[in-house]
Amino acid sequence: MDWGQDLPSPVVRDDYVTDAARRRNRVAFPSPGSDTPFVPMVTPARPLLRNTPASLFRQAVTARVPDVSSILASGVRTPRYARTPRNTAGSLNLDDSDWTNSLYVSPVFHLENTSFLSDDVENPNSALLKEDDPGEAAAASLFPEFLASFLKHSSSAVFELLEDYQNICQEKVDVLQSVVLRAGQNSKTAGVHWLLQQENCTWRLVASLYRDRVQLALEDDTMGDVVVPSESEKVVVEQLFQRDAVIRQSQLVVDWLESIAKDQIGVFSDNIEFYAKNVCWENTLHALKTRRKSGASLTVPLVTELDPDAPLRQQRPLASLDREDDARLLKNLFTLIRAGMTDEAQRLCKRCGQAWRAATLEGWKLYHDPNRTSGSLALQPVEGNPNRGIWKACCWRMAEEEQLNRYERAIYASLSGNLKPVLAVCDSWEDCVWAYFRVVVDSLVEKELTSSGMAHQEMELLPREYLEANWTMEKVFEELQASELKRVLDESKEHYHVIQKFVIVGDLDGLIKEFSDWLAASKPLPSHLLRFMTHLVLFFRSLGLALKEDVCVDVLKAYVQLLMRDQQTDLVASYVGQLPADLATAQYAAFLETVTQPELRPRCLRLATESGLDVFAVIKLVVETVRERDETDFTHHSRTLETGTMKEDQKKIDVIDWLLFDPAHRAEALKQSNAIMRKFLALQKHDAAKAVFSKVPEDSMREIYSQWTSAGQTAPLPAEDENAIREHLCIRAYLEAHEAFTDWFSHSSSAPQKPVPAPEAKFTERVANEMREKEYQADLAAWSGRLDVLTEDVKERIFNVLLFVDGGWMVDSRQLTESEADAERSHQMAALRSLCLPRLTFLLLSVLQSSSRHQEALRLADVISSDQHRLYRVFSKEELRRFLQKLRESSLALLDQGLDPLGYELQP
Repeated sequence: MDWGQDLPSPVVRDDYVTDAARRRNRVAFPSPGSDTPFVPMVTPARPLLRNTPASLFRQAVTARVPDVSSILASGVRTPRYARTPRNTAGSLNLDDSDWTNSLYVSPVFHLENTSFLSDDVENPNSALLKEDDPGEAAAASLFPEFLASFLKHSSSAVFELLEDYQNICQEKVDVLQSVVLRAGQNSKTAGVHWLLQQENCTWRLVASLYRDRVQLALEDDTMGDVVVPSESEKVVVEQLFQRDAVIRQSQLVVDWLESIAKDQIGVFSDNIEFYAKNVCWENTLHALKTRRKSGASLTVPLVTELDPDAPLRQQRPLASLDREDDARLLKNLFTLIRAGMTDEAQRLCKRCGQAWRAATLEGWKLYHDPNRTSGSLALQPVEGNPNRGIWKACCWRMAEEEQLNRYERAIYASLSGNLKPVLAVCDSWEDCVWAYFRVVVDSLVEKELTSSGMAHQEMELLPREYLEANWTMEKVFEELQASELKRVLDESKEHYHVIQKFVIVGDLDGLIKEFSDWLAASKPLPSHLLRFMTHLVLFFRSLGLALKEDVCVDVLKAYVQLLMRDQQTDLVASYVGQLPADLATAQYAAFLETVTQPELRPRCLRLATESGLDVFAVIKLVVETVRERDETDFTHHSRTLETGTMKEDQKKIDVIDWLLFDPAHRAEALKQSNAIMRKFLALQKHDAAKAVFSKVPEDSMREIYSQWTSAGQTAPLPAEDENAIREHLCIRAYLEAHEAFTDWFSHSSSAPQKPVPAPEAKFTERVANEMREKEYQADLAAWSGRLDVLTEDVKERIFNVLLFVDGGWMVDSRQLTESEADAERSHQMAALRSLCLPRLTFLLLSVLQSSSRHQEALRLADVISSDQHRLYRVFSKEELRRFLQKLRESSLALLDQGLDPLGYELQP
């Protein structure tokens, strides 16, 4: 009887195989508290692969009822392997080249880490083929699609998420397959195609193994330890699979590798039956019949009998054409068995007239007589091979027979657990892993049957090293590292094969260490590989597995930097949100610095909010980073400085915009703008300071008070905010004073020119001169009147600064506690007083002296020396000396006018 078709497979050994499996009914996993009745977690076996050797260990067991947590989402179907598209090699005649080379496309080395594009490419077309890198262009949409899938699934539906990843990769593999076919073997496109194929396969492996491991962790430990005595080989092996995770997961690896091979060869069996016939060895048969009729002897000695053992027994060959057909058939049979398609191999044998060979592929099935335990009067058919021990010993000896075709030896070796003959035809890493794990499963099954007392006596004929072998997953890969095949050694170092190895053995520490080494290497990783690493780390996190956090963070940072480099604005925030809070703030702040388009900035902040980032901390860090990026000291500069607005200055001006999108950030906007303007004022970059000042909305102070009172606060505004508002007013007063002086200076430099009369002018010319003189006098009067107005304005505005209320200009009205105080700000404000107040004083002196207001100029001495304002403290000795010198000049001017040195009339 065929077990694979009629009975369910082991509970967690789901049917993770081919497209055929994806068309079956879904199996629901109830979540806690769900009203949905529990459905045993078993999956129908694949009907097309019912005779696969792996099916030996896919027999029904009593379903274990696990305590399924929310990590197995309700309504989620068991993850399947997505179909890997048939490679062009799938339609090749496998007689013309080595079968492993035709099934597995080697990776294209020296892949450049090229940027991915932003356009989604659904179907390859002429425009896509004209791309310099059509592979990257076609696969560019993987980055946003993976994020969309990640965000769509909750943390509990992790295996649904993996299925989405597989489907997304599969779509792109299909697209790239057609691009490669139409555009030729472009190195970049072929390389991306191979990377995505490997990624798709790796997601399959992760889904199958970790579903088993997660379920095992959720189940009651005692349930797997119950062993029911049985006289059935089948039941014994079922119980073994039920309780032993190693053999179960080893079989999952075998299924995974077979599914990849099956999907690669596609409709292979239909392509190779062009030589199929109903008669075995028809050319030899024809030659023997001809000799019998004619009585002539054959020129070439052939077999005289046509039973299956005749060539070996008689040591005589078949006809040359039959030998070629046999060699081709055996290679194709092994290809089908490698793909887990034993039923297809048997069908092919029958069509070729070798039904006896199809029968030899049946002997691996475990014996089971249901009539012993059913209690039913109706007889049921017996399953399996009661003489399996004899069959296995014969297979082993056939595999050791050197005179047989190497593929025939490999076929029977794979069925009997004989490793060496199988490895002889395995040229790739995948093939070797498949061979080893086939032997691991076979060995563990035979050990279980021996320990249960059901082993056949013929098993004693097998070599001791087979019977006593102690295989582990780790040992398999140690053996692979010692392979003599250069291709296998090279492929074992490929990134995805390394990942697959550590996933199979469950060594996450080793995998994370490899990630760390790859990130530290000088050669950058391909962008798609880095994307895979990132989502794999996030998957492990969602399962709650213990990982080395610093390496996981490094992987996420590397991926974030890749997205930043390629300006993937919509993707960055979500991945930054997966980082630790402090690092996430720093990373997103660094990203926002690169966002220069004003229309993108609100969008970036919205995405940050949706990703759970501390938007205020991020924006504050952006502003502080930009404004502090200056090597100039905040001190008095004696040398001439560039006072124009430079490119770096403009960045500091524009960075304030980040704080203006949300009214709740107005207080911080005021503080940060004050800090930027302090630096500009110190450097005499008044235009830049004005640009910053104009960025701050006029209603900012009212908004700050409104927010404070709307929060139900009755106490005064916090001292920090109140001081920021006062500082803002101080800067406004200074900028107004400086602007008034600029207007005055511009006007004073544009006095009307007195017309020069022409000598010995005629009457008409004298009349014209008189008219020009009158116009000049009128213009001069208007100019003088305007100058007087501007002079008064300058004087008023500069005095507003010099005599600023409540303590003076750039002096806080409320003192902060020692813990709240900002020492750097205090230093800058004191420095600004020393820089700006003397500067304004000298400007006012020059205005008054130019306007011949010497008496008012002398009154400045009273202002500067006043103990109320104590402005003399902000002057250096040199500045005081120069100030007194200027006052002396005004006194001399007054003396020249017949007044005393202070501008009063002399008393007689």
